[in-house]
Amino acid sequence: MSTLIVDAHQDLAWNAATFGRDYTQSALVRRANERDSGSLARQVLGNSMLGLPEYLQARVAVIFGTLFASPKRRQMGEWEARTCYRDVQEAHRLYQQQLDYYHRLTDTCERFRLIGSRSDLEAVLKTWEGPEAAPNPDPDGPPTLPGPAKAQVGIVPLMEGADGIREPREAEAWMERGLRIVGLAWASTRYAGGTREPGPLTPEGRRLVRTLMELGLMLDLAHSSDESWLEALDLFEGVVMCTHANPRALLRNPGAPERHPTDDMLRRLAERGGVVGVMPYNRFLKSDWRDGDNRADVPLTRLVDAIDHVCQVTGSAAHVGLGTDFDGGFGAETAPEGLDTIADLPKIGDLLHERGLTQAEVQGVLADNWLTVLRRGLP
Repeated sequence: MSTLIVDAHQDLAWNAATFGRDYTQSALVRRANERDSGSLARQVLGNSMLGLPEYLQARVAVIFGTLFASPKRRQMGEWEARTCYRDVQEAHRLYQQQLDYYHRLTDTCERFRLIGSRSDLEAVLKTWEGPEAAPNPDPDGPPTLPGPAKAQVGIVPLMEGADGIREPREAEAWMERGLRIVGLAWASTRYAGGTREPGPLTPEGRRLVRTLMELGLMLDLAHSSDESWLEALDLFEGVVMCTHANPRALLRNPGAPERHPTDDMLRRLAERGGVVGVMPYNRFLKSDWRDGDNRADVPLTRLVDAIDHVCQVTGSAAHVGLGTDFDGGFGAETAPEGLDTIADLPKIGDLLHERGLTQAEVQGVLADNWLTVLRRGLP
């Protein structure tokens, strides 16, 4: 049986709210529609890489579906006005709407399922054990979806930037609605310093970290500033992760984003049993790459270099996975050569085999490392 894949970061709800993208649809169909309509989504993000048929083709069994909104001060254009917030109340409303989206998606499309517990996780994985779906005998009917006939894509809700939690005690209400992972920052929040806005945990941030720990929610350190990243790791005794980031050591250009973990941060995360999800985004694989540059300058082997670096630094292949962030501010034009849609992710496994990883290690990077984290962290 082919290896399953877990992707620890996808902004489906943000895309649906901002551009109306329908992820029950094929990425290729959506591209054609967006091209013909002159869609703003295509102009801003480029060609979409996500869709249900492509998930099934690649055997993507689990994704971490984000709740994300940016503060008004970081708004990138008028097109983002509806998904930016000015204050805590607006943040709370936008994040609630995005969690509503995942509930609607899984209520209306049986191929998607919310994961809130270990039993939910195992039930989703079991759907991939069935035989491949038989082709539709009606040549004029809809094409058969790839993979087993009952295969489901499980969604673990992840809050990216904790401003949607109006005060720490409210985290319990979010948990009751299905939230399972909380990231303290994207830009800075009132809880922690974040990307391009450094700072420590605030007093309220320390209270939130303790509350998350008491509730049994998992903590995502992605986008946290160095200071808040290390402080939260020391304070939080539960399950930790960094869903989407690349090794800072490989981004040697002085202008490289500081949101990526240092080797010391990677080692400390590994000591806690955490996993980092590497990102197949060209600017985070080659520091001087810019939009419009040749994709051939960033072969898929650059992503394998990032995976290998985490393995070397942490001493094993057990602390690295995938966190693609596909459609999260970029499209196929800025992904490494060889990745056109998420259906191409299995190519990474082939390259890891060539690099000398065992079958078990490759399976770990593609899925099992994240599954281990989820089995520890889900109720």
